[in-house]
Amino acid sequence: MNEDILMNREQDTEEHWISISDMMAGLMVIFLFIAISYMLHVRAEKEKIEKIAVTYEKLQSDLYADLENEFEKDLEQWNAVLDRQALSIRFKEPEVLFEQGKSEVRTAFKNILRDFFPRYIQILTQPKFIDDIAEIRIEGHTSSEWYAGVSPEGAYIHNMELSQGRTRSVLEYVLQLSSPQIQRNRKWIRNNVTANGLSSSKLIYKDGRENKAESRRVEFRVRTNAEKRIVEIIKREEKE
Repeated sequence: MNEDILMNREQDTEEHWISISDMMAGLMVIFLFIAISYMLHVRAEKEKIEKIAVTYEKLQSDLYADLENEFEKDLEQWNAVLDRQALSIRFKEPEVLFEQGKSEVRTAFKNILRDFFPRYIQILTQPKFIDDIAEIRIEGHTSSEWYAGVSPEGAYIHNMELSQGRTRSVLEYVLQLSSPQIQRNRKWIRNNVTANGLSSSKLIYKDGRENKAESRRVEFRVRTNAEKRIVEIIKREEKE
């Protein structure tokens, strides 16, 4: 009798462990499918980002080439620099741009803008570029200096007001130009061109020291929407 009971218990125990083993095997298969699905999803998102990055790199390269071809003969006489990485054109002659401490655009800089800006807009509004441009930033930069007796924090705030006033003056001037390129694209310019005063937040250094003359500058910088697309994918990944 006791032997029968022991045999039944051993059989029940064996069947119990077989059942758990089957369940664990099933769970492992489920986890495997989840892992594979996740890996495929991550790979698909990675491929999207890589595709956007490649598109962005080509756009940047093509835009730089067109800007260089258009302005290479003018940059030296304007004392301007075309930056490939930032997709910016930097006007770096402070005596030409504005009077010290003032925001009104000088006549010499107006003459440059009258020649430069319509041609600049003509390039950016080409069909191959226009849909991928998120913003055209007119950036005003100053040195860290202000008048004597002002603290560094005070100088920063005063220079912020000054740089903002200067970029607004530049924007106001280019908007009223009567060239066909401006007239034809006036609405697009209003929607995409912004004035940004940055004070002394992005100084230029030479040999480890602030280059005060070159820090006083105006830049026209292109931002593409490729960055926005990549950020949207990353944010979506974080939520999931």
